[in-house]
Amino acid sequence: MMDNYTASPMSADAVLRSTPQTVLWGYLAANLPPALTVKSGQVVQIEALSHQGLTTDKDPVSFFGRYGIPAEEVLPDATAVYSQVKRPKGASVHVLTGPVYIEGAEPGDVLEVRIVDIRFRVPYGVNNTGPGRGVLPDLVKGPTPKLIRLDLDRNVAVFSPEIEVPLHPFMGIMAVAPPTSLGMISSTPPGIWGGNMDLKELGKGSTLFLPVFNNGAQFFTGDGHAVQGDGEVDGGAVEISLTPTLQFLVHKDRPLKIPMAETRDHFIAMGMSVDLNEATRIAVEEAVRFLEKEKGLSAAEAYALSSIAVDLAIAEAVDVVNLVYAKIPKRIFKDNPAYWHKA
Repeated sequence: MMDNYTASPMSADAVLRSTPQTVLWGYLAANLPPALTVKSGQVVQIEALSHQGLTTDKDPVSFFGRYGIPAEEVLPDATAVYSQVKRPKGASVHVLTGPVYIEGAEPGDVLEVRIVDIRFRVPYGVNNTGPGRGVLPDLVKGPTPKLIRLDLDRNVAVFSPEIEVPLHPFMGIMAVAPPTSLGMISSTPPGIWGGNMDLKELGKGSTLFLPVFNNGAQFFTGDGHAVQGDGEVDGGAVEISLTPTLQFLVHKDRPLKIPMAETRDHFIAMGMSVDLNEATRIAVEEAVRFLEKEKGLSAAEAYALSSIAVDLAIAEAVDVVNLVYAKIPKRIFKDNPAYWHKA
């Protein structure tokens, strides 16, 4: 039904479907039974299911039907998860697919996640805010779900007849299992395990580096976004079901304290804290540490370069923990490396 929006399974070593047996609803935890086990270097296509249409008293067909979406354009797995999976009390809204166990990954390693491709599963998404949400919690007096159709031929989200936003799909959540000492945790705040980072730079062709805390790394993804501005200020993007194709590589030579990322044009250092100033401090500290370690600069040189050439942005401003990121431009380095880690 939706095959025209989904990548061919032939492009991956394995495919992980989103079913009631392979999803978690609203939480992360370590050492759950594997949904899939792969080797380092393998490529996996993962179906990810948006929570939009699943968190109301109406079933997905009825929810989307109110906006003119025919039943045949509602994903069958949305209906199956709605009817068969119970969201734990106190858990968040996100539907996550996983865990994917990567053979050989051990605590202290780094999991490199290369975003090979991201495909749309449906031609519509939802932005939904309400009282108490976002950076202006008193602005909206009631729930305001807005269905936004996509024109995939022209690669835009049709916000209104007068406003179109270029599409830039990415996964709001990519995570390894958190340390076992934390137990079951909400999927809402990001952390050192990754999670709900809402980092729009993590589109096709980018790379995410995550510290590993458990054997197999135990990777999850979900919270697909068709497009989002930095900060996700009303608490949502164009929330949508996506199919990312990801390559997993295990590294034992470069331990990390906090996730890092890489795009074609930038190295990206991150800082996370409930305090925005503290998140900013951590992001700058991580940028300085990267420039010292990878580029051989002194601390003073790295600090100066960070002030001269590095841009700060807020990826996540609404989900308890703020995420600030520092974009280190590759063009300033004469060697201009293509990737931090090579396959």
